[in-house]
Amino acid sequence: MTRTLLVASTLLVLAAVAIGWRAMAGPPAASIVPATVTRVPSLQSLVTASGEIVAARYADIGSNMMGRLVSLMVKEGDTVKTGQILARIDPIQASAAAAAADASVAALESDANAAATTERTSQAALAEARSRASEAAKALARAMQLRDAGLLPAADFDRAALAAEAADAQATSAIAALDRSRQAAVAAGQRVSQARAERARARDQLQKTEVTAPIDGIVTRLDVEVGEMVVIGVQNQPGTILMTISDLSSINAEVKVAEADVMRLSVGLTAAITLEAVPGRRFAGRVAEIGASALPQLGAQAAAREFRVKVRLDAADASLRPGLTSDVEIVAAEKTGALVVPLQSVVERSGQRGVFVLDGDSARFTPVTTGIIGGLTIEVDGVPEGTAIAAGPIQTLRTLTDGALIQRAGPVR
Repeated sequence: MTRTLLVASTLLVLAAVAIGWRAMAGPPAASIVPATVTRVPSLQSLVTASGEIVAARYADIGSNMMGRLVSLMVKEGDTVKTGQILARIDPIQASAAAAAADASVAALESDANAAATTERTSQAALAEARSRASEAAKALARAMQLRDAGLLPAADFDRAALAAEAADAQATSAIAALDRSRQAAVAAGQRVSQARAERARARDQLQKTEVTAPIDGIVTRLDVEVGEMVVIGVQNQPGTILMTISDLSSINAEVKVAEADVMRLSVGLTAAITLEAVPGRRFAGRVAEIGASALPQLGAQAAAREFRVKVRLDAADASLRPGLTSDVEIVAAEKTGALVVPLQSVVERSGQRGVFVLDGDSARFTPVTTGIIGGLTIEVDGVPEGTAIAAGPIQTLRTLTDGALIQRAGPVR
């Protein structure tokens, strides 16, 4: 019994000594993954996005009239020229309307010509009536002189007066007739103008039965077949888009960029484009256009805003086609000869960014100024090249304090 108590007492004393030693020794050393401040030839900050290949210039071809497609002159992949006839819509009704309009114009022009002839005849009749009235007035004046001189019988004077009165009446009638013929000619001319306008509309409708190419390019999409009904418009409705013509001499990669990245972009930045359909190749390009507003969001749930960005390929490639999936890396910023550290090694203490420099078996917090981020590294200023720093683990870095004891978990990277 005495021996048992002695052993227990000894164990308690040893435990107390161990606890006291640990208290005096402080917290255990933190296990640290070391890294080195490195100088790189070039550091690039990239914005990545996905999208698809589109022609820089294309035209969705719609119909300007409703009708049945009776002929199709092209197929997908065909090369077309501006003004080339691509398809025809049933022209029977439009042809009949144009022919009727032609006939109406011809008939009304004939009526207008007749009215113009009548007007000219009325003008001649008026001129003749005025001439007779003038002669009759002169004859009456002579008769009045002779009567006053007692050289003309009263009956002869009365006849001269009646003749002058009749000539004046004929002139007045001729004036009225000319006025009527002029009004008729004007009305006939107006009817001709209206008929010609109707004929122009009818001919335009007939011309619209021929669908022509507005640009040079390649038929990259064909959505109709002969016999189908087509309708007016270019909305997202069946029958409104007949085909798409793309000018593949200039190609864009059209991508959606998150709002957090779009402010880092500007027109002219270099980019690299890769395609799932063309593995192993990288196409060079430049940012050609940045959307001025965010793209519409679908659904009621709030989501990160995105902006449309167009990247123009430096050189067109005949193997590329609109719709191919593309991944784009845009060089938002670039620095040569930059000092970099692992991104996770930069921590914040008391509102100041810095890294933990490894000094023997302790870590010293050293403030740094950060620059651009390139992948998993970040540019820093404030520590010399070759300096050993703490690069992990992340959980340890979150709680590491200035001057803390450390032990290195591996060689310096």
